[in-house]
Amino acid sequence: MIVIDAASPTPPYEQLRAQLARQIQDRSLAVGTRLPTIRRLAADLSLAVNTVARAYRELEEAGLIETRGRAGSFVSAAGVQALDRAHSAARDYAAVVTSVGIDPAEAVRIVEAALGVRQR
Repeated sequence: MIVIDAASPTPPYEQLRAQLARQIQDRSLAVGTRLPTIRRLAADLSLAVNTVARAYRELEEAGLIETRGRAGSFVSAAGVQALDRAHSAARDYAAVVTSVGIDPAEAVRIVEAALGVRQR
C-alpha cells in the first residue's frame, strides 16, 4: 500500500519512489510484477500524472523497474540482483570491519566517504 503524506516536506514523487523501491527491496513486489499504469496510479493516489511518471522514471534509472512500451512497467530482475549484490558486499564489509576491530560508527563513516555522502 502506498501512502502519500501531503504535509510532508518530502516531495510526493520521492515519497512514491521510496515506497515502491522499499517494496521491491523487501520483495513485497516480486520480480516480474506489473505495476499500475502511470495514469491509474496517479488517479488512485490523487497525484498529477507527471509526479508518478517522475517516480517511475527514477525507479527505471535505478534499474528497479523496466518499461516495456505499451505492455507497461514491471519489477526488474536486474534491480533485485543489484540489491542482492549490494547486500552481499555489505555482509562482506561487515565481516572485515569486525575482524580488524573497527568501531561500527567509524565503519559507517568510511562507507559514507566512499559514497560521497557529506559527513554529519
